[in-house]
Amino acid sequence: MLRLSRRALLGSLAALLSMSTLATATTAVAGTAPRSTPDRPATPNSAPLRLELPAPTGQHRVGNIELHLVDSARPDPWVAGRSRELMASIWYPARPTGHEPLAPYLPSGAAQRFGERTNATLGLAAGQVDWTGISTHARVGAPVLGRHGGHPVVLYSPGAEFPRANGTVLVEELASRGYVVVTVDHTYETHEVEFPGGRVEPQNLPAMDPTERNHAVIRTRTQDVRYLLDQLAVIAAGGNPDAGQRPLPRGLGAGLDLSRVGMFGHSAGGFTTAETMLLDSRIDAGVNLDGSLAYSFADNDFGDVVAAGLDRPFLLLGAGLSGGRPHTHREAPEWQSFWQNSTGWKLDLYVAEGEHFTFTDYQVLLPQVDAGFALPAGFLAGTIGTVDPSRVTVSLRAYLTAFLDEHLRGCPQRLLDGPSTRHPDVTFIR
Repeated sequence: MLRLSRRALLGSLAALLSMSTLATATTAVAGTAPRSTPDRPATPNSAPLRLELPAPTGQHRVGNIELHLVDSARPDPWVAGRSRELMASIWYPARPTGHEPLAPYLPSGAAQRFGERTNATLGLAAGQVDWTGISTHARVGAPVLGRHGGHPVVLYSPGAEFPRANGTVLVEELASRGYVVVTVDHTYETHEVEFPGGRVEPQNLPAMDPTERNHAVIRTRTQDVRYLLDQLAVIAAGGNPDAGQRPLPRGLGAGLDLSRVGMFGHSAGGFTTAETMLLDSRIDAGVNLDGSLAYSFADNDFGDVVAAGLDRPFLLLGAGLSGGRPHTHREAPEWQSFWQNSTGWKLDLYVAEGEHFTFTDYQVLLPQVDAGFALPAGFLAGTIGTVDPSRVTVSLRAYLTAFLDEHLRGCPQRLLDGPSTRHPDVTFIR
């Protein structure tokens, strides 16, 4: 059976940073011709397969706006002579007028490069899957839905090398349920980041000792997130930190309640969440989606947060096996120490039939690709597991929302008290 080397993804950030999108499968997939299905021949001349994201289920419509941020006080750690430059997206409860366009999943330039890499990795011919045509459900620049005191704010950091778009299914759900969610690309680590005017900056990580680079990556990410929080405070005070002074949606400043801030992230983004919380008390609650908290397992080089623990609410969500053992705080050594040293509210949930990318948009996108072009046997199981995609998506949305509702809104959630028959794929780890 072909499987992603998931333990390489979780066991060492270095291994993840040395790979391109889904590239742990590339060696096995490269050179494998895409298989035909009876109704969709796998030829380069076929109409490209269009992919869709599931609609959010909350009561609110969703708005979206991009921010171009330049931290003139911080030199970029990856490219000499440049200030640190970021792209972020803000997703929020909205009052669309009906004229705003839907936000694309990825900007056109970045989407084209992302699609070329991903199709090649999946063993598909160029253009067989239309990664550039994916649309979100958010209206660009729509007015923010007013709420006295504003909406709680949630930050999202993606996995290493992945774009901020990779968590859109969860991000849109939170926005539809009354949260302002801010996603960020970590420039020059992410494979491609598109800036205003169509400029696309590629990945530019230097050759260096892997463990040293891992430290530099997480250090840079935590600095990115803390700077992003600073810029949200500028918006809340009525300012506009966008480098090009592009207009912000009406009501955005008043819509931010920065007294209630959460954060979640996948893989390296989960590591980033925990480490940033240790450094910055502005973040009130955090979620780690299957992310290792280790720079190197060979040297037992764990994040500072592992020994220090956290005194604020934190949710661990793991899936599949780690070194042949369930990826939970009872089995993963650094998760275990983090759990023991944390004094705040905590919960460990586990999706046994999931895999590392169950917590990303690949959980809903890759089955669509497989339905159109049968992927190599075992590829989906090694990437997103054997869990039912639609059912687990409902569950992940439910538990993430419940966690934030309880700890940012102060609304107790029975869903967090114990197993639910409505979510049979999720196990509580005590």
